[in-house]
Amino acid sequence: MESATDLTVDELAARAGVTVRTIRFYSTRGLLPPPEIGPRRVGRYGPDHLSRLALIEELQHQGLTLSAIERYLEQLPPDLSAQDLAIHRALVASWAPDKAEDATRDQLERRVGRGLTEEDLDRLAAMGVLVRTEDPQVFRVDPGLLHLGARLLDVPIALETILAARTVVIEHTRSAARELSRLFKDEVWGPHREGGPDAEERARMKSLSAHMQPMVVQALVTAFQRSMKQELREWFGTEGAPDRRDGAPEE
Repeated sequence: MESATDLTVDELAARAGVTVRTIRFYSTRGLLPPPEIGPRRVGRYGPDHLSRLALIEELQHQGLTLSAIERYLEQLPPDLSAQDLAIHRALVASWAPDKAEDATRDQLERRVGRGLTEEDLDRLAAMGVLVRTEDPQVFRVDPGLLHLGARLLDVPIALETILAARTVVIEHTRSAARELSRLFKDEVWGPHREGGPDAEERARMKSLSAHMQPMVVQALVTAFQRSMKQELREWFGTEGAPDRRDGAPEE
């Protein structure tokens, strides 16, 4: 199995689900950083290239032109890690319609660049990356979670722990969504509670809600990141805490 940090352009294309020609085109436009040059002058690509390709793909799904994507990427810090880029992609995708793709086991293995055991498939299903279908060789896959889930396969965490963590996330995010929805309804729908809004006002409210969703998601992600860093500081102590990269002030 090839290393995720040592991919040829052909391997990168297979993992990202694009063509080599597309990768070279993005590189000429400056959308992808140049590869590291290895032995025999062969370019080697890593997880940051893979995450950046996923972000570009998501921005295209949102209808952005290449020029708009260039401007978006230029605003990002140059030293973002693959994990940072994955967070950006999640934020971009947060207001996109839910989508899933059918994939065979062979297609899945090509996309993640490794063979998948039944245990691997169970772990990916527990993380919400895929859903089994009636055909044991076909799966409904969330493409936005696929590469993240594949990286987590090598993390030594028991399946039971993954399921428990997913339960915690779902319960708390649903609770936050209910409370935020209640606040929004009280503020926006409250004045119309007696007679109810007319069709034009209802459409305006739906539009406002759609525009608020990505901002709320970004606020939740930022708050969660800072809360996790605080937990890690308390767990490991100040010296063992991760570097601060979100610009948050010290408590």
